[in-house]
Amino acid sequence: MGMERVKFDESDLNNALANMNPNEIDSLSFGAVELDGSGKIVRYNAAEGDITGRDPKSVVGKNFFTDVAPCTNSPEFYGKFKEGVASGSLNTLFEYRFDYEMTPTKVKVHMKNAMAGDTFWIFVKRV
Repeated sequence: MGMERVKFDESDLNNALANMNPNEIDSLSFGAVELDGSGKIVRYNAAEGDITGRDPKSVVGKNFFTDVAPCTNSPEFYGKFKEGVASGSLNTLFEYRFDYEMTPTKVKVHMKNAMAGDTFWIFVKRV
């Protein structure tokens, strides 16, 4: 499957990502951040690093909402994440503005459960 076929708002995006290796996830055209249930970063792809100006290697293991992107520590973003984690079914799409230590950037955010294991994806695309 070619990477160009993976679309940001694809309904089976999880299935596509479940079969990708880290290099393939890095080559996606949109940001992909994988978190555990506490919000700790498991994976942070190159496109997300480009959007935010962060080095993916430096953010793995940190809390996305408090350490890396505190601008997301809000009811509209972190609140939705916590609700989805608690209910076991995270799937929400919304627009947001990233502005922590970076040029304010309007983005579209899609949060969903990962297919396997207890992790969650946050997909980010510049609007």
